[in-house]
Amino acid sequence: MNVDRLHQIIRAPLISEKSNRVAENDQQVVFKVARDATKPEIREAVEKLFDVRVTGVSTLNVKGKTKRFGRSTGRRSDWKKAYVTLAEGSEIDFLGSAS
Repeated sequence: MNVDRLHQIIRAPLISEKSNRVAENDQQVVFKVARDATKPEIREAVEKLFDVRVTGVSTLNVKGKTKRFGRSTGRRSDWKKAYVTLAEGSEIDFLGSAS
């Protein structure tokens, strides 16, 4: 897999209360990924980009909400979320070891 595709698959890490809780308890990291990304592609992208070992990947499709903007209605885009389980001893530090 080429480097451009790796960067297209992993869009952004999701930082929230739930993702922090999952990271502490279950050794998982949550990412926003491309909608056409498959589990093997996500596994390979995380392993190569962050130099960690991945033991499992779970994905889910998040439906976009319908919102109102004055009189007109709009719709947010659908997107895909991936829960990546890291091997024991592997860790991804998004803050860059801030002290």
